[in-house]
Amino acid sequence: MVLTHPAETPLKPRTAIVADPDIGRLAATAAALREAGFSVATAPDRAVLSELLKRRTPSIVVADHSLAELQTSAPLLVLIDLADGSEAEGAKSLGIADYITKPPCLLELVHRADTLISRATQRTDARQGAERLRERLRMVSAAVRATNDPQLIAEHLVNGFGETFKADRVWFTTFEDDRVPLVRAQWHRPDLPPLAPELGAHEEAAHSMSDRLWAEADVLTVDDHRNHHMTPDERGLHGWTQAMHPRASAMVPVGEGKSSLGVIWIAQLDAPRAWSRAEIALIQHVAGNVAYGLIQSHLISAQQQVVKQLQQLDQAKTDFLATVNHELRTPLTSITAYLDMIQDGVGGPLPPDVDRMLDIIVRNAERLRLLVQDMLTVSHQDYDGSSLHLAPLRMGHTLGIVTDALRPLAELRDVSISLGLSVEDPLIIADEVQLEQVFTNLVSNAIKFTPSGGRITVTSVQETVPDGAPHVTVRVADTGVGIPGDEIPHLFTRFYRASNAGAVPGSGLGLAIAHDVVNRHRGHMRVHSEMGAGTAITVSFPVAGP
Repeated sequence: MVLTHPAETPLKPRTAIVADPDIGRLAATAAALREAGFSVATAPDRAVLSELLKRRTPSIVVADHSLAELQTSAPLLVLIDLADGSEAEGAKSLGIADYITKPPCLLELVHRADTLISRATQRTDARQGAERLRERLRMVSAAVRATNDPQLIAEHLVNGFGETFKADRVWFTTFEDDRVPLVRAQWHRPDLPPLAPELGAHEEAAHSMSDRLWAEADVLTVDDHRNHHMTPDERGLHGWTQAMHPRASAMVPVGEGKSSLGVIWIAQLDAPRAWSRAEIALIQHVAGNVAYGLIQSHLISAQQQVVKQLQQLDQAKTDFLATVNHELRTPLTSITAYLDMIQDGVGGPLPPDVDRMLDIIVRNAERLRLLVQDMLTVSHQDYDGSSLHLAPLRMGHTLGIVTDALRPLAELRDVSISLGLSVEDPLIIADEVQLEQVFTNLVSNAIKFTPSGGRITVTSVQETVPDGAPHVTVRVADTGVGIPGDEIPHLFTRFYRASNAGAVPGSGLGLAIAHDVVNRHRGHMRVHSEMGAGTAITVSFPVAGP
């Protein structure tokens, strides 16, 4: 790559359009500009002027007042007759860059043209520089917003400011604050040593200064420390800043709400530096993004910590349930075994009263066994990944097993059970053991809440749901006490029992377990009930594919 010395860089050629109906004045003006190095095009009337402006954008347009109403981005120098009051007034309303009297002094005209071009160039350079600055700081803000790591946020900030402003040092720290983590970062010119990472004894003064600047929505800028008279607030930081020997600096608060959270310090060491309003506004904008990012990252970190603690608590609960279940099942197994032996007459015949008492003990031991089993099921559903052992099965077979197993219990309570199966009885893909548990819970509940002389019907049909897919729908209906309508939405909540359950034994886990198993099979469960008229629970499962 060939580097060109600034003195050898060719100047941008200057071009001019001169428009004047006075041919003599037009020629003289054009000649003066050409002699000064301009490339000149002339227009004696509005038509030619318009055509020239369509084809090019000159460095300047010099036009007689009569032709000055035109659309161009180039600076406009207008020739006016001061003796004609209307031309002078019209010049003010045209929004022209400058005007000169007719006939113009040609040396002055060239000088005016050069001045206008120089000003236009400066404005263009300033706009382009501001746009470049905005674009670089947009990239810094984007990098800050792209991460939730507080240290990365701080490093993106100091690196971005250091490179954007060509600073010698950039230093950032947060203060002790519940809203943000304590984080520090710095950037410096490669030949400079790093600063101490902490403010030390100057922490309180820096915090106080940052709070004041934040309250006033202000930034402390010093163009030249050699000529700067410090305020009382600044004197508290004098020792800290002097150790860095800055020539120019900017101190920017980072805050949220009513107080600051931290401070950014940008330093130039070798020469004075003036900070423009555009630079300060953009610095404050990025500082706002940094504050938001740090607060957000702190909240996310706190949430993650809470989630981790909850997971640990859940695991502890799981371990506890597993231990309790094991400790309960072991003595229960022994109790029920000995009860069976006693009822079978191993110890000799029993008096009728003792036999009735044993029946009560057996029933309560069975209730306790089922409760332990439900607790273990809930624990497994939460923490073992809810694994399913899927295989093709026919719903009629499963429902037959369940109703046959529970019919003696129903007859004991003088409740009838009828089973009606569809002719199709299509295959579904399911975990047969878990499906048996679902329908055992549903039919057992129906038996418990149906008074003597009632009936329970279990039916299975194939039907098409609204989305067009075939489903097997099972309906378990009873003529029991019913459920209050406002309590139906709560039935699938663990340990919830309807208000009219009364003395009917139960843990409030059966429906919750059944609902969870059905959901994991991509099925649906619905409850319809009327007080005093009974309850119907409908469960549907998708039919297996070909």
